[in-house]
Amino acid sequence: MKADAMSAGPERLRQPVRAKPIAFTPPLAPREPTGPIARRLLFYVPGYDPDSERRYRALFMREIRRYAKGFGVAMPKIGRPAASECGNRQTWTVETGGATRTEYELLLWSDLVRRDMGKSYMVGACLNVWATLNVAANGTLARIYRANWKCGNVILYPFVMSFLLLAVLLVASFAGHGVLRHGFGLPTEIALLAGIVAACFGLKTLAPRLDRAFLWQMMHDCTFHWRHACGKRPDYEARLDAFTEHMLTRIRGSEADEVMIVGHSTGGLTAVELADRLLAKDPSLGETGPVLSLLTLGSSLPTVALQPGARATRAAVATLATSRRLTWVDYQAPQDWMNFPGFNPARDLPLGLSEDTMANPIIRSAKFTEIIDAQTYKTIRLRPFRMHFQFLMANDHAGVFDIFALTLGPKSLRDRVLGEDASLLGAPAVARI
Repeated sequence: MKADAMSAGPERLRQPVRAKPIAFTPPLAPREPTGPIARRLLFYVPGYDPDSERRYRALFMREIRRYAKGFGVAMPKIGRPAASECGNRQTWTVETGGATRTEYELLLWSDLVRRDMGKSYMVGACLNVWATLNVAANGTLARIYRANWKCGNVILYPFVMSFLLLAVLLVASFAGHGVLRHGFGLPTEIALLAGIVAACFGLKTLAPRLDRAFLWQMMHDCTFHWRHACGKRPDYEARLDAFTEHMLTRIRGSEADEVMIVGHSTGGLTAVELADRLLAKDPSLGETGPVLSLLTLGSSLPTVALQPGARATRAAVATLATSRRLTWVDYQAPQDWMNFPGFNPARDLPLGLSEDTMANPIIRSAKFTEIIDAQTYKTIRLRPFRMHFQFLMANDHAGVFDIFALTLGPKSLRDRVLGEDASLLGAPAVARI
């Protein structure tokens, strides 16, 4: 039945995606308490970021210090980071008052992102235009708009800017030509060439400002999603395979009570694909040994999975949706422009599943309006990129969603989320009323 639904992907994908409430617990989700977690092995997958090896550790340290100071709890003992020889991993330890020791491993693919962004501005813009036109032509853009119009606007942002920059380049080129041709009497060909060179120089000078607006990063991110959905990113697939083998080696040599995979943004897509590979490679994983948990935050999974060619991604989702070998929790936020609030990947994708066969994902709202200070919320609510990273930042007020209590605390992901536990990291458990 799943195979039939997959093969009929484009037809099923034309069905509208309607807004859903942000709370869903699948009927077959494991509910048995796992017991306290003394040792945890955590793999964190960043999103499409060219500088994640530096940026994420800095963000982690800044926010956990702010968390400890703001809530008046003890600062965890955090080890120095150690980089792997290949440069694709960083590892450190976090100990919370002797209760839980977490081995924290950052899985890096930022070198692939830098390779993408190393292309010239013109090549990057042309690739983005081509990708966006394809996504619009196959109906994916319309489906994304139905799922979250804000995310649709984010996808169109680099596309529109590419045309605006091209228009500015042409106008500047012809203006330069006019000045040089009529003002200085240069031959037409030389004046036009000089105008184009001057315009290109102006664009390069403007580039750092556009970098601060995340234009180039978003431009290549959208292209990456389209190419991955079409199966045209063998370098990314090879990195996933390498990560999977490494993770299996670490898990088999670990005495952890819980193995947790965490992914934010595009990293939410990567985390799902890694979890699927792990289950396929090791049939005993999740049946015996440590509890297996998957946490996705502000995930852009639908950006790929809604595309007709993304059959492999939908197959991975279908596997996880029916598996009781892991607990998958997907946190969403309507305030975040770059995720899909209310989207249930097991229900809103053509997977051929009925609700009574679903064990994953457990879907919850991060409830930003409750955990962020009112003044801070007012300041950041119209800053899409800042709001998108709130998933990785310290709360101002206690809540069930608490990135540090979820990933470093003494309870498993399943126990904290299903138990509605709003306790702080290092504090006694408090049931949410």
